[in-house]
Amino acid sequence: MITQRVDFPGYDGSLLAARLDLHPAPPRAYALFAHCFTCGKDVLAASRISAALNAQGIAVLRFDFTGLGMSEGEFANTNFSSNVADLVKAADFLRDNYRAPELLIGHSLGGAAVLSAAHEIPEVRAVVTLGAPSEPLHVAKQLGGDTLAKLDSEREVSVCLAGRPFRIQRQFLDDLKAQRMHERIASLGCALLVMHAPLDDTVGIDQARRIFEAARHPKSFVALDGANHLLTDRVHATYAANVIAAWVAPYLSEPAPQPVLDDGQVRVTESGTGRYTQHVQAGRHHLLADEPTHVGGNDAGPGPFDYLLAALGACTTITLRMVAERKAWPLPPLKVTLSHRHVHANDCAYCESTDGKVLEIERTIHFPASIDPVVRGQLLDLADRCPVHRALSGEIKVRTRAKDDATDTSG
Repeated sequence: MITQRVDFPGYDGSLLAARLDLHPAPPRAYALFAHCFTCGKDVLAASRISAALNAQGIAVLRFDFTGLGMSEGEFANTNFSSNVADLVKAADFLRDNYRAPELLIGHSLGGAAVLSAAHEIPEVRAVVTLGAPSEPLHVAKQLGGDTLAKLDSEREVSVCLAGRPFRIQRQFLDDLKAQRMHERIASLGCALLVMHAPLDDTVGIDQARRIFEAARHPKSFVALDGANHLLTDRVHATYAANVIAAWVAPYLSEPAPQPVLDDGQVRVTESGTGRYTQHVQAGRHHLLADEPTHVGGNDAGPGPFDYLLAALGACTTITLRMVAERKAWPLPPLKVTLSHRHVHANDCAYCESTDGKVLEIERTIHFPASIDPVVRGQLLDLADRCPVHRALSGEIKVRTRAKDDATDTSG
């Protein structure tokens, strides 16, 4: 999984901090994840579910709601409706910069939020709730009776939630009371998956039943047996993600067919997700290339010279392994460390060039101390004869041509 840090304006213009989790291959779909009440984008359930969905080719945007985590804004000024508005802003960001989300996933109060936000994001084809209440007002129970009583007479009160202090305004409670989720659920207009832990002691299982009964088909229910409300156990979070990925597949739009490349052909395409981020396709394999952040890249993948070193390193170990197997030399898994630098030709003791700069690659092959010195010497000699080494050491000609792709639909 490759994570890009992004930000976008929320409902009131405050910048919202987000993570876009991407697979190296072009995503089959984009999803939005809404976290639980007073949680954040990096809560275990969000990060683990995002990683598992990524493995299935689904990119996930998770962000901190206004006033939470690394996002700007004042939490005291927010409410359920502002969370829904933030979700719509997140969908706008994806639509403008990548692709609109087809899947919404909400955890706890975030589940109620995605049920409401789905009506304002036309591209949504499926919604998933995890431990969600059927009415947002359910979250008021977490505030405690004393806080609720104070809000009857005071505009703003302090409250401690999950060990952290927050300011809650009366408008927050008024907004919760004004929500009519039954109607929103009944008119959802897309597929719904309700996931809930039977022993959830924060949001009871009866809340999931009410969501399910209010929804129209297609709808599904999955019990997260043994899980807690926050899905802190990796097994339960991964299980939930795998079920989501399998369940949502029929509802996603058909992915664009990937171009078929001939053997030995590599295609590099600008991803559009960063200044220098590139999609790299080699046969059926997909990778990312990028530049580090200090030169303006997103560091979403190895750099061009990193791939060059990787090619030499891989060719080295493969060549040595082939020879070792043929000669029945017992060798543990080999490791090669490589680095490069550009040096002045005059400073290179082994270079034939005397002008300008040359690329100097240092390759270190890690051998076990017990290896026979004679075998070690032969392997070192063979390393210099691996195909990539010989190609780099010999004369290389690169022929560049232009092609008009105006009518090219191969990708």
